[in-house]
Amino acid sequence: VQQLKDYTPPLKHGSSQLFRSLRDKGIISYTEYLFLLSVLTKPHSGFRIAFNMFDTDGNQRVDKDEFLVMEKIFSFAWKGKRGIEAKEGEEPGEHDDYVDDEQGLQRKHKVDTTLQVHFFGKKGDKDLQYDGFYNFMKNLQTEVLELEFCEFSKGHERISEVDFAKILLRYTYLDTDEYDNYLDRLLDREAKEKGVSFDEFRQFCQFLNNLDDFSIAMRMYTLADQPISKDEFSRAVKICTGSELNSHLIDTVFAIFDEDGDGLLSYKEFIAIMKDRVHRGFKVSHYEHIVEDYLDDIEKGTVYADNFRQLLKMRSRACRQLRR
Repeated sequence: VQQLKDYTPPLKHGSSQLFRSLRDKGIISYTEYLFLLSVLTKPHSGFRIAFNMFDTDGNQRVDKDEFLVMEKIFSFAWKGKRGIEAKEGEEPGEHDDYVDDEQGLQRKHKVDTTLQVHFFGKKGDKDLQYDGFYNFMKNLQTEVLELEFCEFSKGHERISEVDFAKILLRYTYLDTDEYDNYLDRLLDREAKEKGVSFDEFRQFCQFLNNLDDFSIAMRMYTLADQPISKDEFSRAVKICTGSELNSHLIDTVFAIFDEDGDGLLSYKEFIAIMKDRVHRGFKVSHYEHIVEDYLDDIEKGTVYADNFRQLLKMRSRACRQLRR
């Protein structure tokens, strides 16, 4: 554990290469893992809110104790979402220093994780301020996007429009035929391949983290959920993010998602698909309930066609992921 501490750089030396440079020379708790996952879907405007959650005394600094308190709250919230409750008569926190495993109740060993050392130093006596927290969150998002981009770029500075579409669709719950239709539509409509740079890709992903705001903006622009034009799409993106998307990127998005080629986009369907992309397959979906219902039907001897079709769609998605 001491070696892991020595490998961990201080916050002021943080970068978008942090986790790649640490490789297997680091350790995080499961609660921290959940926290890091949540960071990936946060717009930059939400970083301040996240920081203020940790800053329980409101002094614009977060110390290690405040961080650990919030970790415990995250842990309770996670257990609550999954129906894991304290046993009857047991007070929350009664066995905080123990873990119940197959060997019985064992005393926990307190370990300073890589994230704690990075934020608060090896002695745990440093404070985390907002600027450092903001840079960490921004660097983490950039690092994950760089890994994803490089997977398709193969060392080049740009990825193809088809690769861009594959990245957008890779975590969606489309069946194989639907998935292929999106790619075929793009291939038919893209006359000349220009490619997508990392900066353009990152800018679009930052927009996706603002999908809720985008949805509100589109409701103001349209009545009765009407399809939107490229100009309306571009204007709504600028309202949400403060920056404009490259026109070629917007053309590519419309080439992928404009089903009938009339230059208009069904933004509700677009948002539904992109929300799957934002959560990268980690968000609990209604498909899990479909599996449960399907298994119940088998036990009863009554299998419904809708559940069977949805199960086949899940299978297609899983096979698509394995092929990558």
